[in-house]
Amino acid sequence: MTMRPISRRQLLRGSGAALALPLLECMQRTSRGATESDVPRRAAFFYVPNGVVQSKWKIQDVGTQFTMSPTLAPLTALQDKVAVFSGYDRIKVSGTDGHAQASTCWLSSAPHDQLSPAGYPLDRTLDQVIADTTSEQTPFRSLELSCNPYRDNKESVYFDNISWYGYGHVARSLRDPQRVFQRLFEVQPEAESRSVLDLVLADAKSFGPRLGRTDRRKLDEYMQAVRTVEAQITRLTARRAIVEKLRPARPRNPWPELRRGEYIQLMGDLMILALRTDLTRVTTMMVAPERWGTPQTVEGVFEQPIVHHSMTHEQGNPEVSRKLALLDRFHVAQFARLVAKMDAVKEGAGTLLDSILFTFGSGLSSGKTHVYSDLPVVIAGGGRGTLATGRHHRAPEGTPVGNLWLAVAQAMGCPRDSFADSNSVTPLA
Repeated sequence: MTMRPISRRQLLRGSGAALALPLLECMQRTSRGATESDVPRRAAFFYVPNGVVQSKWKIQDVGTQFTMSPTLAPLTALQDKVAVFSGYDRIKVSGTDGHAQASTCWLSSAPHDQLSPAGYPLDRTLDQVIADTTSEQTPFRSLELSCNPYRDNKESVYFDNISWYGYGHVARSLRDPQRVFQRLFEVQPEAESRSVLDLVLADAKSFGPRLGRTDRRKLDEYMQAVRTVEAQITRLTARRAIVEKLRPARPRNPWPELRRGEYIQLMGDLMILALRTDLTRVTTMMVAPERWGTPQTVEGVFEQPIVHHSMTHEQGNPEVSRKLALLDRFHVAQFARLVAKMDAVKEGAGTLLDSILFTFGSGLSSGKTHVYSDLPVVIAGGGRGTLATGRHHRAPEGTPVGNLWLAVAQAMGCPRDSFADSNSVTPLA
């Protein structure tokens, strides 16, 4: 190819807007690929409920010379793309539901004095802290997904959401793939509302000369809010051509009728599309809600529907423990498939996986005893060189998981020197 390369910066200037475009072929001819600064960093979180069977999860050796445990075996072919972390603990507040704390507080590790009206320790979660830094560059601040297959509303908001804007303010997860698709890729309604925002701004400006200091400040705050919405619409509309080139297909099957693996992969595919088109740089995805007592079918693993939560309390039975470990392994296999898909998306001189910190974990170590120590954590990707993979890192006993979350936040460019109960920063590289 001899055509003159188009730099990303030139294309951005020509568009007249500060867009973070995906890396196109014509941008990949400087040296032998795009420069590292052209590739945005992303963060994604993959949550599994009810903990894991620890005896099948734990890895014995540390460092780079280790063998994946039976539960983590689906990641063996991707071992050089992941880092396993163990020994990290999370704060637990006595007297409140252990499962609700597990999911709701997994990414916040809020201190004991940050209690919600329901008694759970709530605070701004890690994904939203990261979004504070990344959201100015993308149409969507963040994307929250849940592979909750249940039609009933058996449990409260605390069991089906892991993302929180702040104390008591949930970032509700979406569980209908069609609604996710509409939100991400069908932008015409938002584009049409642009003219309405123009009128609102023009009308607000007309009051300017007649307002006092206090009202002027209120008006400025209001106009800033309108401009924020306008900027989001502009970014969303500008991405339409990029999205259409990928030809994303609208999900057709009703989500409650999908097989478990199909449902998880479909939601994962939507997550990857949102990341690769730079609609957002921060996503969370729950495999299933915490503690739900309704039976679910897991095709290819169990012949009959199972109740995950109740199984975790019967781990004293070797046969139940064996079956439960199969479910844990199934979840790891779903994560591994998504990791492989990210690694197949070419971006600049590398892949989408090279730019992301994709975290697998649970807010419980074991669902049997509601233990919050030695949480299961795997991080895949590279974070643009911020994560050293192909290793098992074991922290000293009693290390707060806030240390690890702080490291992820800093790797994503967040200007923070503490997070939750952190007392140091975990070395990622």
